[in-house]
Amino acid sequence: MESATPSEPRLRALLEAGMALASELSLDSLLQRLTELAAELTGARYAALGVIDPSGSHLERFITFGVDDETRAAIGDPPHGRGILGALITDARPLRLHAISDDPRSVGFPPRHPPMSSFLGVPVLLRGVAYGNLYLTEKEDGSDFSDEDQALVELLASQAAVAIENARLYESATRWSRQLESLIEVSGALSRETDLHVLLDLVARRLLELLDARVVTVALPAGEDDLRIVTAAGEGADELVGSTMSLAETKAGRVLERGRSERIDAVVDDPEVHRGFTRRFGARAGIWVPLVVDNRPIGVITAYDKLTAPDARFSEDDVRLAETFAARAAVAVELSERVARDTLRRIVAAQELERQRLARELHDETGQALTSILLGLKQLEGTESPEALHAVRELVVATLQDVRRLAVELRPKVLDDFGLVPALERLTQGFAEHTGIAVDLEASTITERLPVEVETAIFRIVQEALTNVVKHARAQRVSVLVTRAGDRIKAVIEDDGTGFDPATADGGIGLIGMRERIELLDGSLVVESSATSGTTIAVEVPA
Repeated sequence: MESATPSEPRLRALLEAGMALASELSLDSLLQRLTELAAELTGARYAALGVIDPSGSHLERFITFGVDDETRAAIGDPPHGRGILGALITDARPLRLHAISDDPRSVGFPPRHPPMSSFLGVPVLLRGVAYGNLYLTEKEDGSDFSDEDQALVELLASQAAVAIENARLYESATRWSRQLESLIEVSGALSRETDLHVLLDLVARRLLELLDARVVTVALPAGEDDLRIVTAAGEGADELVGSTMSLAETKAGRVLERGRSERIDAVVDDPEVHRGFTRRFGARAGIWVPLVVDNRPIGVITAYDKLTAPDARFSEDDVRLAETFAARAAVAVELSERVARDTLRRIVAAQELERQRLARELHDETGQALTSILLGLKQLEGTESPEALHAVRELVVATLQDVRRLAVELRPKVLDDFGLVPALERLTQGFAEHTGIAVDLEASTITERLPVEVETAIFRIVQEALTNVVKHARAQRVSVLVTRAGDRIKAVIEDDGTGFDPATADGGIGLIGMRERIELLDGSLVVESSATSGTTIAVEVPA
């Protein structure tokens, strides 16, 4: 039996190889160099290193030596750990064969694979943890692999395991350092940057770098049924920004609905992934992470395809990293919404105060002045030119009525003094008298005063709806129903006019103002209309 102790020249080569491995800090370079050294030291024509995934069930990486790019492409997908390769994963002990086909666990080779017979497999182990396996086939001299070859490769594998662990620790420390720097940068931007787009763009770009992804997108709700990509980084980012996706037909929508992250290794196999959207840039793998504030999902971050290798997948660590950045992005969105709501609330409050001031001045000053003119004109009746005096008197009366009507529209005093229902009664009665359009008002369930902002919002929406009826609807009758159910106030305004198509209408300033008021109260507004069946506006707000 031949000696298993390597000869002195080979030991010297092994020592030099170990020094070279110990100085290599790049894991990818280290694995490739290790594969080449194993072939050189044993005289093998072909060598490969299979890296075992963290679960220990299959190969996540497969590095080769001796197979050119053209042959590798002709073979197809790399092995994942079946047959003889899988045997070394489940049983981490050296394996030496005269012919691969002699082992009953062999499953053969794929088409166009170069012929391989003799085989040596050695696990790369450190403290009982398997990092991978070294595979060697076809010695250049045609002989079988010897005991000395096996001993040599086992020593190389031991050195390699230490070097791999050091490289992984170095890469891990470098990765954590980059992540920390990026998180500090994003956190700093949150404290000084007010532009939401700038903040989300920073999150997308930093996450793209840290995940080594092909593209990262941030999507926020657009209406009740869609998501809109507000920023993107990476390949095709400019084309993606502004794209909309249906909540019901995309993985992002499902993640937003469920409020939890998902990782997909093969997007083509998942029925919830939007085929047309992912096909636009040939996505293979992806992660979807919700932006959550107070247990409320408000958006989704998506990352597609690792650039490390064509078949590389996102890990659970990648998901956790994306969740960390998603938490920062959620804070940015929530702060932006809060600032926008607070600004809008201040604007609306200022508008109401200004309307109240103008209404008071019109009623108290302008109205009184016009009344004084009327009294003065009365004293002149019976003098010369009675027709001229009568014409002036009629003009003043008409102007006084217009001023009083304008004062009521700006801010009806009855709304402040007596509440919503009397104000609506005055509004609908005046509307019917002025336009000739019949109005049915039902608000008998409102028996007590409501918060000022709620009364103002409901009154303004009914007022705006009636204004739209006059301008656009050509209606004969309008119905206004205001009810209270528990802690919710509901208002429904219906007309029998011509209506419009909500899908093609731009909303107009009136509808935009309605939505803004309702959103400030955390309520909802629904508009239903068609060109032939009139319009219905339904509002619901907390009481």
